[in-house]
Amino acid sequence: MGKGSEILEGLLQGIEKRTATVGVIGLGYVGLPLALVFIREGFRVRGFDLDEKKIRLLRQGKSYIKHIPSEKIAGMNKTGRFSPTADFSKIRTTDCIIICVPTPLNEYREPDISYVINTTKTISRYLRPGHLISLESTTYPGTTDDDMRPILEKTGLKAGKDFFLAYSPEREDPNSKDFSTSTIPKVVGGFSPNCLKAADALYRTAVVQTVPVSSTKVAEASKLLENIYRAVNIALVNELKMCFDRMGINIWEVIQAARTKPFGFQAFYPGPGLGGHCIPIDPFYLTWKAREYDFHTKFIELAGEVNTGMPYYVIEKIVEALNDRGKSIKNAKLLLLGLSYKKDIDDVRESPSLKLIILLQQRGARVEYNDPHVPKTHRMRAYDLGMSSVPLTEKNLKKYDCVIISTDHSAYDYAFIVKNSKLVVDTRNATGKIRSKKIVKA
Repeated sequence: MGKGSEILEGLLQGIEKRTATVGVIGLGYVGLPLALVFIREGFRVRGFDLDEKKIRLLRQGKSYIKHIPSEKIAGMNKTGRFSPTADFSKIRTTDCIIICVPTPLNEYREPDISYVINTTKTISRYLRPGHLISLESTTYPGTTDDDMRPILEKTGLKAGKDFFLAYSPEREDPNSKDFSTSTIPKVVGGFSPNCLKAADALYRTAVVQTVPVSSTKVAEASKLLENIYRAVNIALVNELKMCFDRMGINIWEVIQAARTKPFGFQAFYPGPGLGGHCIPIDPFYLTWKAREYDFHTKFIELAGEVNTGMPYYVIEKIVEALNDRGKSIKNAKLLLLGLSYKKDIDDVRESPSLKLIILLQQRGARVEYNDPHVPKTHRMRAYDLGMSSVPLTEKNLKKYDCVIISTDHSAYDYAFIVKNSKLVVDTRNATGKIRSKKIVKA
């Protein structure tokens, strides 16, 4: 048995016996649920994050993500196997390192993998034989092998022999009633067969099924395909919504009719734009990478054009609806309902609601918002609104010229909202069963 095989066997035994320590870098919507799963499976977990506030809250047994109750964090702490920290030198005390950091776009809609690169550089300072490093952040094919590996191998250690390198894309669906971190099959790709064996062994302890693939590039590409598939189909129904609107046809009724076909059709739904960290961003990672191969991704770019144009369509519908009632958008008092990018969560990343607020303010409107899951806004890469959620009362509703339903939270009483509002612009068909001349679909 060679040295590399001995190192691998040692790691595999540590994983099987739960003596291996798992390090999770980035304790957000992906990393924190993952830490919970590995704790539940009997591992010791070190959670790493640059945000000292997150570390402090976790140590106090408190959650900062709405759909993860504080009771789960407190329970994780009680095991004595969870150590949240901002001290990255403690990477040297881990055996398996999972990277869950952001991969946004820059101002030119190009991939920004600086978080991944900087994290890799940090890991390289503490890299030792036997380490497993797995990237979960969505990125373009080649990031793991071509960008991360050279940084790690500058230490003199070799991937597949001295340490193990893998890619396993996250598939989180925040606040899903049907799926959780552990019940979603997990694609796993390794730099080498030994890398795949190590990563697959780790993830098999935590999820219902692993899906091993031949390389990290296949795993990276699979994640992009998943989200490009959704982006293109959402763009299709968004375009049809605008087309059918001119024809006087209700797109929501059309979709309900079409989805009765038991084969060959999957329902996608229109909205005011795309939100979340995945669908608005991930397709452009492939678009950017494809240019290296002199390939133009027409479907992806057209879908992006349609989806990014949806907030502007909604604005025009609001302007038209106000004009029909003799009211100008300038100085109009507007209330936007729902700041998060999808219903019943507190995640506002890339939410179209943020874009709508900015566009409305640029038109001279006075805009406020309500969201039961987002009590106040925080500073983000592209937005710093400095706003707080206003109470949703009968008195408040009556003072606005228009109420805009941007996110269809289950907590909203839509009959109450329509009854007490002068005008409702509904971008989500949340008022679909309510008949009122106050309602305008957008």
